[in-house]
Amino acid sequence: MLRLSALNDQLDDTLSNVGVVLFYLLIWGLVFAGTALLLGVFIPFITGDSLLFASGLVAASSQNLNIVVLVVGTGVAAFLGDQVGFLLGRRYGRGYLDRHGGRRTQAAIAKTESFYRTFGWWSVVIARFMPWARVFVPVIAGVGRMNYYRFLSSNVVGALAWGVGITLTGYYAASIPGVKSAAYVIAGFFIVLSIIFGIRAWLLDRRESRRSTPDAVAEPAESGG
Repeated sequence: MLRLSALNDQLDDTLSNVGVVLFYLLIWGLVFAGTALLLGVFIPFITGDSLLFASGLVAASSQNLNIVVLVVGTGVAAFLGDQVGFLLGRRYGRGYLDRHGGRRTQAAIAKTESFYRTFGWWSVVIARFMPWARVFVPVIAGVGRMNYYRFLSSNVVGALAWGVGITLTGYYAASIPGVKSAAYVIAGFFIVLSIIFGIRAWLLDRRESRRSTPDAVAEPAESGG
């Protein structure tokens, strides 16, 4: 327990030196990029629930971070990320989705399209809590020409429920005995694990893309013989 306390003090000092603004920008940037730049395709966990929960834990354990600033910024970043995803889908259409990833990613897109058709307005809200759907639903809503104001309202609800809600859950979870003192360890565990799974997902998707390319090239060659 003493070691964890010392680690908290050391990391808190580091946070002060690096700057709280940088911490805010890192969290907000990852949340935004998760959907706006489709970063969540390969690292869905670090741009998702784990990141938000971990940031809430860190905010509760630090004297330098303001939880109100953190959750407001996170909510805005989540909202803007989905808005950009929606506009990209509306502007570039289905071809934009087809250009991303191998068979695993394309299978996830097909599954997300079915999910969107089933739940409509609610799909934008529910998708926030589903790693793959969170990435693709805004784009698919744009491709499907969902009414802009319907999307806007569902995006606001989703950003509040997910971005603000999970961050606050992490913040208040720190009140559980032992959790606050180990907050940085828990946060670090979530983030490192997310990076590992993200790299694995990226490698698998890349391998599948390479496998499918020779098959596509071979078909015309065989037919021409």
